[in-house]
Amino acid sequence: MGRKYARESTMKLLYQMEINLDFSDKAINIFFENNSFNTGERAYIEDAIKVIVENLEEIDSYIDNHIEGWEVHRLARVDLSTLRIAIYEIIYREDIPIEVSINEAIEIAKKYSTDESSKFINGVLGSFVRTRDKNE
Repeated sequence: MGRKYARESTMKLLYQMEINLDFSDKAINIFFENNSFNTGERAYIEDAIKVIVENLEEIDSYIDNHIEGWEVHRLARVDLSTLRIAIYEIIYREDIPIEVSINEAIEIAKKYSTDESSKFINGVLGSFVRTRDKNE
């Protein structure tokens, strides 16, 4: 299945962790015990979760800076999890093109959230990338 499946699974794990307010290794281990992944998928999920959890405040501050009229804690958890994954890929994964990260986030939103969410996510990520490019 590959990276698309790994991204969707990462979103589901982040969503679960956010809902339960449990970002522990135990929560991650239970997730892996109840789902099966190939080596590449598991490696992606493990790295994404580790980096996102370790840098949650920083990633959320990037999101917060680009959601005019909203607050991070009021976002739909699916959308928040999806944005966190895209920001993680854009900042920490040079092997993944920015356009791919944005497109995959939009596709996840379309599948698991609403049409409005996909537009919202596209806008937030577009704004983030433009600001980041301008500052580099």
